[in-house]
Amino acid sequence: MITLYTWSTPNGRKIPIMLEECAIPYTVVPVNIGKDEQFAPDFLKVSPNNKIPAIVDDEVEGGTLSVFESGAILTYLAEKTGHFLAHSGPARYKALEWLHWQMGGLGPMLGQLGFFAVRSDEKAPLAIKRFTDEADRLLHVMDKRLGEEAYLAGADYSIADIACYAWTVAATSFLKEPLAGTLGDVPNVHAWLARVGERPAVRRGMEVPKT
Repeated sequence: MITLYTWSTPNGRKIPIMLEECAIPYTVVPVNIGKDEQFAPDFLKVSPNNKIPAIVDDEVEGGTLSVFESGAILTYLAEKTGHFLAHSGPARYKALEWLHWQMGGLGPMLGQLGFFAVRSDEKAPLAIKRFTDEADRLLHVMDKRLGEEAYLAGADYSIADIACYAWTVAATSFLKEPLAGTLGDVPNVHAWLARVGERPAVRRGMEVPKT
């Protein structure tokens, strides 16, 4: 059994999608970051960086294992189950490179854009332009890749797609106003969103946690 600590954010949706895709039994512990529950001592034992998501796996040799950081969790679950990440060879590294592209680029840049352009009461035009331009660049990088392949790592759906999906949904919803110019120019991203969004496990995972 996996215990999942998460909240209703793009990062928080990645792991429920993966758990649903792999049909792994899990329980959910909501961590309401709006109420600073990520700083609770019990949660910090699992995620010392006080960020969601995190998991505890009680089915490992020698006891339990806690894993934090969404990219690490996705890789762990893929290797645990043998799903959505090739065991070796080029396909494995294509999935890992696009996974890390999301971790180091798409997620952080969209997150910063969301803060400066949407959530912050005090608007900082230079910051908004900086992160709008970078989000535009990244979404066009993604669009070019998805014009070449059905999924980010190639022909097969992988943890790279799972990592990117909820953030890209946020780009087309929560961030649709600052990204209006970009969103009309990335048809391959929209087609990919439709393909991934049709998967039943993705639909279920996007509803976790119930808030």
